[in-house]
Amino acid sequence: MQLSDDPSTSERAISRGSLLKRSLVGAVSALLLVGLPAHAHKPKDDARLSKIGPAPDIALTDQSGQPFTLAAQRGKVTIVTFIYASCTDTCPLLTAKMVGIQKKLGKDFGARVHFVSVTVDPERDTPQVLRKYGEAHSANFAGWSFVTGSPAEIQDVTRRYGIFVKKQEKGDVDHTFLTSIIDQTGTLRVQYLGMRFDPNEFVRDVRSVLRERPGQ
Repeated sequence: MQLSDDPSTSERAISRGSLLKRSLVGAVSALLLVGLPAHAHKPKDDARLSKIGPAPDIALTDQSGQPFTLAAQRGKVTIVTFIYASCTDTCPLLTAKMVGIQKKLGKDFGARVHFVSVTVDPERDTPQVLRKYGEAHSANFAGWSFVTGSPAEIQDVTRRYGIFVKKQEKGDVDHTFLTSIIDQTGTLRVQYLGMRFDPNEFVRDVRSVLRERPGQ
């Protein structure tokens, strides 16, 4: 279930000139990487993305039951999203959008770009459940990890990424939709709030990071 994705909020969050896209000024940014400065996204296509700060590490278990760490993805651009497998509305739409981006990235997907989908429902989302979810949505596991862990581990990751999570009595999970682009050095570069963002803009952001030389 989408926490807050009304059209006005989404448009502000994805605007190239918006501070919300860069650091989600307000409640979310207060939770995420406290103390780091806000950065505006310049409208020039060739402008480099600002560096928000070190991305919080992730150390969980993937859909194959194997350990996954964000640190192990150094050298690749990593995209982090938050979903849960039994979601029937917004999570499938976000995952479908990411599958479209997966295709747009072509040969860079897997080789230079890795997706990570973190569950917000660890009690139900075992590695096997996440594997079936990924298969059902045509995710390419060569470059996409669906990860889970203990409730305490997931709570720690969501807290450090500024993700609000609340499980409802009927089993639905209200949560923030926040998609992060992390560069090859493990630095958080840009975030998209909600799931109505422009996939072409997203791919341009990914490719702008891929074009950077080491040490830039």
